[in-house]
Amino acid sequence: MDWLPEGFVHPERVDLPSGHHIRPIRATDVDIDFPAVMGSRERLWAKYGEAWGWPPATMSVEGDRDDLAHHEAEIAAHETFNYAVLDSAESELLGCIYIDPPDDRSPEGADAVVSWWVVDSAVGTELERALDDFVPRWLADTWRFEHVHYFP
Repeated sequence: MDWLPEGFVHPERVDLPSGHHIRPIRATDVDIDFPAVMGSRERLWAKYGEAWGWPPATMSVEGDRDDLAHHEAEIAAHETFNYAVLDSAESELLGCIYIDPPDDRSPEGADAVVSWWVVDSAVGTELERALDDFVPRWLADTWRFEHVHYFP
C-alpha cells in the first residue's frame, strides 16, 4: 500500500525496556488474547466501542480467533498492523498496539492512525509508562511517520 515506503519491512520483534516485547499478533495467540481482552473488556469498550464496536460483550473464543486471523492476514499484506505486547515467555498478552493507514476521520496530512492499550492489571505500571514513551519514538524512528493521528 502507498501509506508505507516501498520495500518497508515491518519489525518482527521489539524488546521493551520493561522486559516485555512486542511482535505481530497471530491467530494462534487466541489462548492469551481472549482472556486479556475480555478481562479488560469494559475499559476497552469505553475506548474502542464507539469507533470500532469492539470488543463485543458476546465475543467468543472462535470469534476472537477469526479476528486475530484477519489481523494476521492484514499484517502480511501490509494493510494494517496489530502488535501484541507480551511477557518474555509469551505466556501472557498484556496489550496491543494498532497501526493503521489514515482514514476519513484522520486530520489532513496524517500518515498513520495509532492506538494502544494494556490490560487492566497493567494500567499505571512500568509497562504502560514504557509503551507511552516507546510507541511515539518507534513510530517516528522505525516507521518514519511524521504526523500520527492517535485515535481513538
